[in-house]
Amino acid sequence: MSFPAGVVERRHEAGGTASAALYSSCGAYRYLLTRRWGAGPRALWIMLNPSTADETRNDPTIARCEARSREWGLGGLAIANLFAYRATRPAALKAAAAPEGPANRAVISAALREDGPVICAWGVHGAHQGAGERLAAELAAEGHALTVLGLTKGGLPRHPLYLRRTVRPEPWAPPVVLVPERRASRG
Repeated sequence: MSFPAGVVERRHEAGGTASAALYSSCGAYRYLLTRRWGAGPRALWIMLNPSTADETRNDPTIARCEARSREWGLGGLAIANLFAYRATRPAALKAAAAPEGPANRAVISAALREDGPVICAWGVHGAHQGAGERLAAELAAEGHALTVLGLTKGGLPRHPLYLRRTVRPEPWAPPVVLVPERRASRG
């Protein structure tokens, strides 16, 4: 995978699992986190934003996603997010001036080239700035088969942390919305 300018990759290997993470050069954004433990397809989980997990350790959410991916017989996982800004609380994410990060969409596009399920799982805060709705519409328009672990009352993909382990991905056709054209960023 080639990386946009300003993206830094860090790698780690332990216990038969190869891990990597893509960060902004300033470290404020984590664009992608991967774990590979075997052959076979890799799940792409698209959640809200990165927290504390990195190339050397999992946080509770990543541990849950990894356990599910292993149980489903997959060979690895990749974690991308609607927003690449690293924060442990949604309030901090929402206060960030540029929570998506300049390379986020490019990295998601590159991660989508792998085989395996695409699991949308950003939860209720994915409504911030219309990000979940916009990304889901873009991915559906590009022909990607999307899955979810269920939907919230508001129709957003449920976050995996507090769901039973028996919940499996099911196909998801997001509501059709008009997606405004993305403007080229300056800078």
